Amino acid sequence: MPLTSAGTTHLSDRDPQVSGAEMVAALVPPPQFDEATFDTYRADADYPSQQEAKDLLERFAGARGSTPARGGFFRRAKREPEMQPGVYLDGGFGVGKTHLLAAIYHAMPARRKYFGSFIEYTALVGALGYQKTVELFRGADLLCIDEFELDDPGDTMVMTRLIAELVPTGTKLAATSNTPPNALGEGRFAAQDFLREIHAMAEHFQTIRIDGTDYRQRAVDGHAVVLDDAAYRTTMTDAAASTLVSDDDFGSFIRHLASVHPSRYIRLIEGVGAIGLRDVAGFDDQSAALRFVAFVDRAYDAQIPIRATGTALDQVFREDMLNGGYRKKYLRAISRLVALTHS
Repeated sequence: MPLTSAGTTHLSDRDPQVSGAEMVAALVPPPQFDEATFDTYRADADYPSQQEAKDLLERFAGARGSTPARGGFFRRAKREPEMQPGVYLDGGFGVGKTHLLAAIYHAMPARRKYFGSFIEYTALVGALGYQKTVELFRGADLLCIDEFELDDPGDTMVMTRLIAELVPTGTKLAATSNTPPNALGEGRFAAQDFLREIHAMAEHFQTIRIDGTDYRQRAVDGHAVVLDDAAYRTTMTDAAASTLVSDDDFGSFIRHLASVHPSRYIRLIEGVGAIGLRDVAGFDDQSAALRFVAFVDRAYDAQIPIRATGTALDQVFREDMLNGGYRKKYLRAISRLVALTHS
C-alpha cells in the first residue's frame, strides 16, 4: 500500500497482505533491538540471575570463550559443561528477555539465522505449508523464537514438531516465554498427547530463569495516559502535520482485528508514526482481548506511541481475565500499553 509521510489514516480501512517471501525476509529482530548486544544489556544488581543469564547466553552464542584453569602452565583449559542445543529464557515481562534474545542473534557468527515471534513462525507454516517450512529452515544455524505462545494447542504442536526436526540437523534454538517449558499447557489443556508433546520439546532446552522488575514500570508512571476529546484532537492534528497518524473508533478497530491474521498486524501499522484510539472500552470477549494483546505486541516492537480517549488502556481487561490462564499475556500488554501512552 502507498505510504504517506504525513496525514491521517484509519487502521480499520486497511487490509494488509503478506507473501511467504516477505514473511521470511521479516524474520529479523524488531527495529528497537537493531543494536541490542550483551554489552548494552544492563543487568539489575538486585537480581543476580540477570547477570548469570547474560554470562551463560554469551557462551551459548559463542561470544565468550572457555576460561583457562588456574594453577599450572601445563594444565588444560577448563572446559565448560556442554550446553543443550536450545536455551529457554523464562521470566516476567520487562526483565530484558527479548533484548538478550536479540543479543544472541547479533552475537552468533552464523551464516543463516532467523528471529521471529511465535506467531510469525506459525503464520509462515500456514503460508508455505509444514514441509516447505522445514526445508526452508533445515541447515539454519540459529532460530530465535520470541514469546512462545500457547493459545492454540495445534500451533504449539506444529512448533514442537518443527523444533524436533531441526535440532538433529544442528540448528541452535533460543526462545523466550513467561512460562517454563515443563509447565507449558499446565492448567489450560487436559489432552495427554498435547502434554507429551510439550515435555518432549522441553528436553531440547536449558531453562534459564531471569528474575527482576518490569523496567517499563520503573521508567514511567504506573497508569496509561488518557486524553479528553479536545486534547486528543489537538495532539493528533499536531502529529499529523509531520507524520502519518491513525485515527480509529476503538470498537470498530477491535472488530476489524478479527478479519486480519495476527501475522499481518505489523503491516497494519506500516508507515504509521502515532496510533489514535477513540472511546476505548473494556473487553467482554476474551478472543477479542487476545487479538488486541497481539496487536499491542507489534505496536510495541515498532515503538509507535498510542494516544487514546475513554477507558484507560491499562484497565480494559476484566478481573477474571487477569486471573485466568492468560494472566501473564495481559499483564505484559498492560505494561507495554502504559509505556506506549507515555512515549
